[in-house]
Parts: sequence; structure tokens; C-alpha cells
Amino acid sequence: MRRIRERSIRSQEQAQAIDLTPMLDVVFIMLIFFIVTATFIKETGIDVDRTEASMADKRHVSVLVAISENNEIWIDKKKIDPRAVRLHILRLHAENPNGGLVIQADRLADVEFLALVADEAKAAGIDDISVATQVK
Repeated sequence: MRRIRERSIRSQEQAQAIDLTPMLDVVFIMLIFFIVTATFIKETGIDVDRTEASMADKRHVSVLVAISENNEIWIDKKKIDPRAVRLHILRLHAENPNGGLVIQADRLADVEFLALVADEAKAAGIDDISVATQVK
């Protein structure tokens, strides 16, 4: 009789145990979903001291260009010759044709380099061109 009672207690304990396997499956599926759908941040390769502006607007970016205080143009963490800007912009824009271009120009950079990058982006077929600023 005692064995029967011990077996019934064990079977009740096993019946009350929670099976975590389906929950782990759901967690792993969610993890895979977030990894696949994550948008990775693009960086230019240098830190830029941007000018200040009172208004700010968030944009979807496919090409990010930085112009340093020494008028060096950086795209995709590489210093770019001004004559090769259009080729690099075309390559990055082909990866995501729906995004725009954002220029991060240092406040000490010459405006002619900003205009050069904007003109090359227009020639590459990008209409959505923005200049990044800091909020006051």
C-alpha cells in the first residue's frame, strides 16, 4: 500500500511540473526574429563637431558621409578622395535604394566640400539629402 501511495505522490508531482521546452522555443524564435530584422548602425569613421540647429528631424539613412575639420571626406570608415565620392555613394545607395544621404560636416569644414558631396549625391540619383546638426 505504501508503494502505491508513493507512486501516486510522484505521479502528482510530475503532473504539476511545468514543461519549459515550448517557452524556450518561443524565446529562441523571438531572438532569431530580432537578429534578422535589426537595422545596423552605419558609421562614418570619425567624430564630427556638428553645427547647432533649433529643429531636428529623424531620417532613414542609407549613405552617411562625414567631412572633418581638415576637409577630409569619410565614408564607411574610410578616407575618400573627393574625386571618388560619387562611386562610393553609388555603391552604398545600391544596397538600400530607399534611403537617403546624410552629411555630417564639422563646423570648421569648408562649405565647398559640403556642396561637393551634395552635388555628387544628386548626380548619383539621390534626392533625399540632409545635413546633420546638433539640437541647441
